[in-house]
Amino acid sequence: MIVRNLQNQEYPMALALAWRVFQRFEAPEYPAEGVAHFQKTLQDRSFTDGLQVYGAYNDQHLIGMIATRNEGRHIALFFVEETYHRRGIGRALFLTVCEDVPDDHLTVNSSPFAVPVYQKLGFTATDAEQLKDGIRYTPMVFHLPKA
Repeated sequence: MIVRNLQNQEYPMALALAWRVFQRFEAPEYPAEGVAHFQKTLQDRSFTDGLQVYGAYNDQHLIGMIATRNEGRHIALFFVEETYHRRGIGRALFLTVCEDVPDDHLTVNSSPFAVPVYQKLGFTATDAEQLKDGIRYTPMVFHLPKA
């Protein structure tokens, strides 16, 4: 497996992966408004152009993606193809992002499905679950180990 920064022309493939995985694991827990809002966000160039996207590849096949915004301070998207869950793909993506975090912490607004994943990575909730535009999320933070 290889994890690397994606070029802008590769973003559509990563966003398509995010949409597929979202539909499978997140959408069933969201109201229609939230599903529509997420889809619209993935199609919003002002949002996607501000992302730094990393991809995990098995041979030539994209199997996972993680995207940050705010200069690498916030995880905006984090998805791994279902057949590759629990194989360390997410951890490898996360560790790659950690190498580029400019501060001593990293934030995320976790979906209900992903809270246990983020907790396993070392994130802690900073507030109770929220609901905005039909999107359910728990604000979380990860404090990077001091060098």
